[in-house]
Amino acid sequence: MVEKGYEVALELFEGPLDLLLFLVKKDDLDIHNIPIAHITREYLSFLDLMKDLNLDVAGEFLVMAATLMAYKSRALLPHQDALGPGEEGPDPTAELAQKLLEYQKFKSASKFLSGRAEEMTNVFFRGAPFFEESEKSPNLSLFELMARLKVILDNAADDSHEVTGEEFPIEEKIAKILFLLAEKPMIDWEDLFADERKRRGIIACFLAMLELTKLQKIFIRQDVNFGKIRIFKKEVSSDESSPAAADAANPGNPQPGS
Repeated sequence: MVEKGYEVALELFEGPLDLLLFLVKKDDLDIHNIPIAHITREYLSFLDLMKDLNLDVAGEFLVMAATLMAYKSRALLPHQDALGPGEEGPDPTAELAQKLLEYQKFKSASKFLSGRAEEMTNVFFRGAPFFEESEKSPNLSLFELMARLKVILDNAADDSHEVTGEEFPIEEKIAKILFLLAEKPMIDWEDLFADERKRRGIIACFLAMLELTKLQKIFIRQDVNFGKIRIFKKEVSSDESSPAAADAANPGNPQPGS
């Protein structure tokens, strides 16, 4: 089985409103008229996947899950038109849409300010290359990776009912990914899971990929317009490969002659 107690906490892991915005965009929903039952079902399925991945999920995700369940319950109440004068209650769809629209404004403002800050860091450089927005790879969130993972898991063999089974150490999957990238600088996302048949093996491979990303040994990019996802080997600079850098990275390892 996948090693118990293995947790992954990444900076690219965002909050519950980010997940909701991702689901709205993924399913091409109208943010002003979100089907509460559908979005709640999708949100809870992602929480189940987070549990399978043993990700370090903040309590705010569970609070949002409870909020969505409350919205869903209120949506099942008699329609506003069937209520008498003065009996109208709050519209859960409108409440959720307002929250997401407000959060989206803050996200846009934050992205703009971050872009300006990035521009200012290059103000002293001459001849810096300029890239059109269309040439940049779109931001690839953990939610997008999880959505692609769900598709692979749906086609995997169900091993959840096995009493005993094969173990899938994360370290072995890390070695596998590094082996795949040893002879070439890039592999397709699908190559990562090509020889995995069991659900737990796929999850272990996904966790190994996240760990290597956190260690900055690999990076992940997606083609424009939500195209193919590719995994790249991060090249080691001359400074990082020097003996001094190795000593700094492994202070407990004595060098010959010491």
